[in-house]
Amino acid sequence: MSIQRHEGNGRMSSVVINNGVMYLSGQVCAEGNIKEQTAGVLAKVENLLNKYGSDKENILSITIYLKEMKDFADMNSVYDAWTVNGFEPARACVEAKMARETLLVEMSVVAAVK
Repeated sequence: MSIQRHEGNGRMSSVVINNGVMYLSGQVCAEGNIKEQTAGVLAKVENLLNKYGSDKENILSITIYLKEMKDFADMNSVYDAWTVNGFEPARACVEAKMARETLLVEMSVVAAVK
């Protein structure tokens, strides 16, 4: 199976698919508080999954990067409502310096293609 790359910009691809596994680049949303940014990121994730042949129920893992761990509970309140019960992915969440000052959360996703 060949590697498929989608929405490349010369630096990275937003989606790479290989051997039935989809890798999403880190998704961000630069506007709003942590709850608004988390909702925006998850909407982008869901859109990319659906556009390229997967969905929330096929997510294998999510890595979450928070600018400040103090936002963990608020991020989780949005994330938990978005996740499909019984289809929770493996997950890691770490505090990290972000690429831009306005970014509060970034998520990188690995999913199975349907």
